[in-house]
Amino acid sequence: MQSSTHVRVRFAPSPTGSLHVGGGRTVLFNYLFAYGQARREGGDGTLILRIEDTDQTRLVEGAAQQIEDVLTWFGLTWDEGPDKGGPHGPYVQSQRLDKYQTAAQYLIDQGKAYRCFCSRERLQEVREAQQAKGLPPGYDRHCRNLRRADIDARLGEGAPFTVRFSMPRSGETTVTDMIRGDMTFQNEHLEDLVLLKSDGYPTYHLGNVVDDYDMEITHIMRGDEWIATAPIHVNLYKAFGWDVPKIAHMPLILAPGGGKLSKRHGSTAMEEFRIQGYLPEALMNYLALLGWSLDGTTEIFSKQDLLAHFTLERVSPSPATFDYAKLLWFNQHYINHILTVDDLVARVAPFLIEAGLIDETWLEAGSDRLALLTEATRLLKDRMRTLAEAPELMGYFLQDELPDYDAALLIPKKTEPAQVKTALDAVAGWLPDADLDNLEQTEADLRGLAESLGLKAGQLFMPIRVAATGRTESPGLFETLRAIGKDRLTRRLDTARQSFG
Repeated sequence: MQSSTHVRVRFAPSPTGSLHVGGGRTVLFNYLFAYGQARREGGDGTLILRIEDTDQTRLVEGAAQQIEDVLTWFGLTWDEGPDKGGPHGPYVQSQRLDKYQTAAQYLIDQGKAYRCFCSRERLQEVREAQQAKGLPPGYDRHCRNLRRADIDARLGEGAPFTVRFSMPRSGETTVTDMIRGDMTFQNEHLEDLVLLKSDGYPTYHLGNVVDDYDMEITHIMRGDEWIATAPIHVNLYKAFGWDVPKIAHMPLILAPGGGKLSKRHGSTAMEEFRIQGYLPEALMNYLALLGWSLDGTTEIFSKQDLLAHFTLERVSPSPATFDYAKLLWFNQHYINHILTVDDLVARVAPFLIEAGLIDETWLEAGSDRLALLTEATRLLKDRMRTLAEAPELMGYFLQDELPDYDAALLIPKKTEPAQVKTALDAVAGWLPDADLDNLEQTEADLRGLAESLGLKAGQLFMPIRVAATGRTESPGLFETLRAIGKDRLTRRLDTARQSFG
């Protein structure tokens, strides 16, 4: 990349549902290329968000806003788009129909495109006949050479039509891909694709070429599913007399074990990972490594690290496998080792509020409840893999009363119920004068109490743990007792003792 190069890239999702992680990886690479590599190498970079909503039959209400919201959550920004405006707007394709219709008419006038009056029924018959002969399905160019009189007659009747591109019938087209190198296609194998549908809306092929030219896009970075149609796009640029932007097709993301990543393998949408409690930093870090690496060994990258090191030259054309276990490892690493406790408190709070364990008043600065929430978070952060696990892990710290639990858990192996009842009575007698803030003294007191009762420490500690938390596992017992506090611990011991009758 030469000094003072102006890079303009775009991310152009269709609002037909939630944003797929493949789309998340694509927009991330566009972001890192524009704001990282381009600016490091002496140029400047601009990222554009464009909504490609021309497939009116598949639109999902609210999907466009959800895409913007999840990208913001993901930590990405853009310079131009529906929410920001810009010099090349509008940035929603359904608001640009006149541009596509004018472009299609230009191609017709130049003999580079033609009106197709074929019905759906005829197109289906053609496909079935081709399949019966073992031929690849495709349009048979029936309307490509219609006489002028026939075209005028159809138009006079008001017959519906699409506009198809007149793909060159011979020769070859080479697409120079920044990741894959030169890819050469035989033109005779390429279709006369529809550019403008009968409803006046463009297909992806016309819409993105016209918009990329109009918005001065310099680099097209998109998914590998568009490789097959890239030579048609290159010929479209040539038909208009426009320079072809540089093109890079991202490596495919495979499912575990191979094949297309789909719902049957697990979550596939960015929004799903947000709901499940994945951190945007961890997801960004993981997605960046699906096809790119710095040195083959370094794994942990903040967004600033990625901006400092990402280069398109180190993106591999080879498919990358989406490893759910590895993503979970990244998420747990960020929770355990990178986030501060205060930051983690802010992250888990919405999940705890949704579960009904806390409300907004718990977050008031200086409050006892915030102190309790912070302590519970500190004690449990090493056990937390996702934010969504917080309610289950932290419930007994935050609730006034424990949910019902199996009283049998109070009785350790090789211990009689009568021994446990006596032990809990002794703990209840010790508690009023205990100083739970003094962890060393609490441990010494309870070990001494176990010895006096003729019990091993574990035979006493387990019933206390279950009485205090309702479960057999928790953080360190003495820190847990301190966090729960003397009043709640007294009530919970009473409940446990009553279970013995």
